[in-house]
Amino acid sequence: MDPNTSGDPFPLVLYIIAMLFCLIGSAYFSATETAFSCLSKTRLRAMAEKGNKRAEKTLALSERNDKLLSTILIGNNVVNIALSSLGTVLFLHYSPKNGATISTVIVTVVVLIFGEITPKSVAKDMPEKIAMFSTPLIQLIIWILTPLTLFFSGWKKLLSKMFRKEVEEEAKMSQEELLMLVEEVQQEGSIDQEEGDLLKNAIEFTERRAEDILTHRTDLEAVDIETEKDEISRIFYETQFSRLLVYEDNIDNIIGVIHQKDFYNEKGITPKSMREIMSPPLFIQRGEKINDLLRLLQKNKSHIAVVLDEYGGTYGIVTMEDILEELVGDIWDEHDEVVEEFKQQSENTWLVDCAVNIDDFCEFFDLELETEAESVSLGGWVMERLGKVPEEGDHFAYETLDITVTAVDFHRVEFVRVEKIRLPEEEEKEAEKMA
Repeated sequence: MDPNTSGDPFPLVLYIIAMLFCLIGSAYFSATETAFSCLSKTRLRAMAEKGNKRAEKTLALSERNDKLLSTILIGNNVVNIALSSLGTVLFLHYSPKNGATISTVIVTVVVLIFGEITPKSVAKDMPEKIAMFSTPLIQLIIWILTPLTLFFSGWKKLLSKMFRKEVEEEAKMSQEELLMLVEEVQQEGSIDQEEGDLLKNAIEFTERRAEDILTHRTDLEAVDIETEKDEISRIFYETQFSRLLVYEDNIDNIIGVIHQKDFYNEKGITPKSMREIMSPPLFIQRGEKINDLLRLLQKNKSHIAVVLDEYGGTYGIVTMEDILEELVGDIWDEHDEVVEEFKQQSENTWLVDCAVNIDDFCEFFDLELETEAESVSLGGWVMERLGKVPEEGDHFAYETLDITVTAVDFHRVEFVRVEKIRLPEEEEKEAEKMA
């Protein structure tokens, strides 16, 4: 086709006008796509509530995301292909040998600058204005291209059904990936240390079980059903607990829980019997997930759950406070004794409370266990490593740490002294610095 031939129904000027029209169309679709993807629905909603009809229509259109994007993609491809075709015909007339190459280079550069980069940059800076400006025309184009968008929507649904399982599996993020994401966001400064810890706790919350956070039976405060009320009053005063477990014969037979507010009345200790004032206990298994346990406590209007071992005996207890601390960290009140879990004694030595969680211990000393510990607490892990009932003075080395038992109570490790051992290469570096 010769653009300059007098008999040609599409002379040169019409080619140029058509190409400009296509370029404007490309810019329009690019700007519209960016505007709708960057706009603030909150701002549009606020304008719509003030009576702005255009904002109301734009907001409604932004909710039809699939149809909107399909229309923009179809329109953008049509005008870009048309522009490329017109450019090729035009340049082939002037240079039959190199016209296609020249057209490809020039059209690509022009489309990139004026049809993609420039309109998208402008739309990103003022997305609401561009989106509201584009709404009337894009609504008309959506109506015109409805048959095509319906076809592509059906094709998309077919592909989704074919690959749904694989897509869903790949879309899921593992707990490790979520934790790494929080760590990255925290390092970038988008969230602070406390917010990061709260998010990590929330991610790990669903995986925690009752046995991970319980108070072991050896640390329980419980009273026999036959205990004198004066003695119970003394225990309430000394422990500052609001609730006490009640057992019959032995600790493995928990029969109830007494609340301090029921034990006392306006005249002092209640005259009612223990069986009258105590509430029934809630029993759970060690493997109960704490998010399920939280709902169970709420449903039963209970504050304490008794954790049973595999033989039906008392293994420990979990309180509502224990569960909440997994989310927000330690909760202290004026009666709690502040315990320093890692007390530094010298540059490389710490006194560590063996009630600390083994994961917290590993994090503090930047330690990676060769095999996963069966125990939840540091004390349990120390017993695993020693392979016997611990005694004061027992010690062992693990990676860069020398660990010594410093206090034992009823065959249970209470405190250990942890000393960082210098590796040979560290000593060599230190010697080089001194030299």
